[in-house]
Amino acid sequence: MDADTSKTAEHAHIEHLVKTKLPGSPIYAFLLSDVVITSASKGHVVARLPLSHNHMNSMQSLHGSVSATIVDWMGGMAIATHDLRAGSGVSVDIHVSYQSGAKVGEEIEIEGIAEKVGGSLAFTKINVFKVEGGKRGRIVITGTHTKFVKGSEPQKAS
Repeated sequence: MDADTSKTAEHAHIEHLVKTKLPGSPIYAFLLSDVVITSASKGHVVARLPLSHNHMNSMQSLHGSVSATIVDWMGGMAIATHDLRAGSGVSVDIHVSYQSGAKVGEEIEIEGIAEKVGGSLAFTKINVFKVEGGKRGRIVITGTHTKFVKGSEPQKAS
């Protein structure tokens, strides 16, 4: 884990997952290798991602399938902050609403919120904003992600 004591345990945990698990997923490694975690606390993660040609559709705007992949990934990250679990279960439902576009060279801010993490299901909400003037700007997409999490929680010491 990171030795930086100014980071929360959740922030260090998510950075560790990005460093160790993201490379093992070809789609995440391809699309999210430049992601930077900016903050994390229990049930909440914020990251930034500069957009490249790999993220674009034929109209040179953020591709819908990339947006869905971001919702998928960030939902899992938000769940992982709940109790510092290494796994976040499997997807049951993903919903994405596309509200505006983003282009190559722009940066997006991705916010993941674990609204409820239960024994079987977890419910997350993801917001993606354009970064404008260094700050969170207009909304690009919103999404929800429900995951089956039974068995992904940290095991209790016996």
